[in-house]
Amino acid sequence: MGALDEGHYHSEIENEVNLELGFEVQPETVAIKDAVKVLLQGLGEDINREGIKKTPFRVAKALREGTRGYKQKVNDIVHGALFPEAGLEGGSGQAGGVGGLVIVRDLDLFSYCESCLLPFQVKCHVGYVPSGQRVVGLSKLSRVADIFAKRLQSPQRLANEICAGLQNGIKPTGVAVVLQCSHIHFPNFETAFLDSTPQGWVKILVTSGSGVFEDEKADVWTDFLSLLKFRGISIESAHPRLSDQSWCPSQSCGRLGQANSAITNAVLSILKSLGEDPSREELVGTPSRFVKWFMNFSNSNLEMKLNGFVRSRIDTRIHPGQVGSFKDGICSELNLSFWSQCEHHLLPFQGVVHIGYYSLDGLNPVGRALLQSVVHFYGFKLQVQERLTRQIAETVSSLLGEDIIVVVEANHTCMISRGIEKFGSNTATFAVLGRFSTDPAARAKFLQSLPDSCSAGK
Repeated sequence: MGALDEGHYHSEIENEVNLELGFEVQPETVAIKDAVKVLLQGLGEDINREGIKKTPFRVAKALREGTRGYKQKVNDIVHGALFPEAGLEGGSGQAGGVGGLVIVRDLDLFSYCESCLLPFQVKCHVGYVPSGQRVVGLSKLSRVADIFAKRLQSPQRLANEICAGLQNGIKPTGVAVVLQCSHIHFPNFETAFLDSTPQGWVKILVTSGSGVFEDEKADVWTDFLSLLKFRGISIESAHPRLSDQSWCPSQSCGRLGQANSAITNAVLSILKSLGEDPSREELVGTPSRFVKWFMNFSNSNLEMKLNGFVRSRIDTRIHPGQVGSFKDGICSELNLSFWSQCEHHLLPFQGVVHIGYYSLDGLNPVGRALLQSVVHFYGFKLQVQERLTRQIAETVSSLLGEDIIVVVEANHTCMISRGIEKFGSNTATFAVLGRFSTDPAARAKFLQSLPDSCSAGK
């Protein structure tokens, strides 16, 4: 049995490798890979460096998988998935396949923001009122929603397209869609070294309705939303009047300025390879906005900001709520915010850094501002979290002494995209130097001082 299982395993691996090789030579994949190489070179990176040698292919694969909805059709999903279901027999009321409200809640989706090309999270709630004594397989509601999520989107258009797709596909009495969307916050790079307040996610709630749900004041909406109240959704908040046109943080990150034409053209090439029209109104400014975000992670000027800015900002004051307990000589600086870009997938990750060290008098001899700048210095680069943690620890040890512990907590957007879709996950890494590496009690005291709820991404 073991030999058979091993042979089956190797056969599956071989099939996956062959599929990946075929995918890699497809024209769309090749075009995206070439564009990503231009982006990496624009950051001053060596595209043959071991850590990013395969990044162009990984990015191409993620983007194409994340926008596969362009090649899918609703009718292919719901065809054959409508089942007969009778309503109430000979009485008044609504149930079953004649007017009985059906809701599927808490569908986790992700989509790529059409304004900046970064993924955003979606918590989707779908309801419909059956008609014609027919109901649709519940899993099809999720699959139809995923078709439209796997495209470049804005929250409101995504809700509208899911609603229209289901209305046209299953012909119910009405469809209701509520989306809770979360987009990673853009750091203001120009002021990041001055702003120590971590900002996690920009959030918006949007709705769409058809048929009996077209009237926002209809009783059926009340029924639908009442079943969502424990999700933090109220009737009052369910029909926002605010436009989602500016919900993406890239829309409010200041003037775009003149972008590098080669890099901008590379982004245009990616849009075309995904099957999009770059001249579509909503996409006209997307290449410039993406480039502005992406170039935050260039190596230029960071050394100047680290050395020049904070040398004049040494601050030995204790900051309430930011410095942890002073016990047995162990001090801490907590919740130092950071943003970074995963070098494997060119997707952002962000969170907080906690630093522990020994001090005889309970004072930070170099100041929180300098530690925050060290964190930004290593964050605003193509990174992996493990390396980021080590680099911070090694640099801080030269400032605060050799006894150092560093904990990094982060949310990775690559965990909600690339087909993995692990929503709500958080990654923690830590490095220990000197006494912290040999003293379990000291490590335990520091770790117990960390905030109960991780502030990364909140």
